[in-house]
Amino acid sequence: MLMSKERRTALRTVRGWATAVLQEAGAIRECGYHGWVQDRADPHARERAFEIARQDPPPGLSSEAAAAAITEVLDSIGDTCPECPPEV
Repeated sequence: MLMSKERRTALRTVRGWATAVLQEAGAIRECGYHGWVQDRADPHARERAFEIARQDPPPGLSSEAAAAAITEVLDSIGDTCPECPPEV
């Protein structure tokens, strides 16, 4: 029987790594209907993401650059799905 360990998938970009860290920390989520990434605006989850970035940056990236990548991704997404109708 073939056995394998669960591990993080290999990511090819720093942005992809940062997005994966934010999802792992619970700081972002996907729209259940359209798949757009949304900011959950959870300060505790954001702080967890920054801790992960500083403690375990991807190879070749400093802790500061990893934290900057997290900030860049957070700044590029909103808290609503652009395809969902606005709530009244």
